[in-house]
Amino acid sequence: VQLVESGGGLVQPGGSLRVSCVASGFTSSRYGMSWVRQAPGKGLEWVSTIGTGSGRTYYADSVKGRFTISRDNAKNTLYLQMNSLTPEDTALYYCHTRVVISVEGAAVDHWGQGAQVTVSY
Repeated sequence: VQLVESGGGLVQPGGSLRVSCVASGFTSSRYGMSWVRQAPGKGLEWVSTIGTGSGRTYYADSVKGRFTISRDNAKNTLYLQMNSLTPEDTALYYCHTRVVISVEGAAVDHWGQGAQVTVSY
């Protein structure tokens, strides 16, 4: 299993950015996938999750109405569209999924290497 993020960068406050996560080594459409971020000097913060099937979405209050999570199952790719960015959104954004590895339900967490998003003038 491999998750590879891309699309981070520097953007001014109020701007937009999209980060992507390409999954390989498993059928990503069968699993929910999430974005988690870590701001400088802080712990991990869950940002958003998209489910399987109809792709129901969930958002942290801090990003609701500004960020949109989506997935292209044909491309095994997860996206996070970020609008109206503020300096508080500056963080390393990680793609995450949990893959079941046994019939008993044992699972393994997988993380990408992270995409840096910096919001500043």
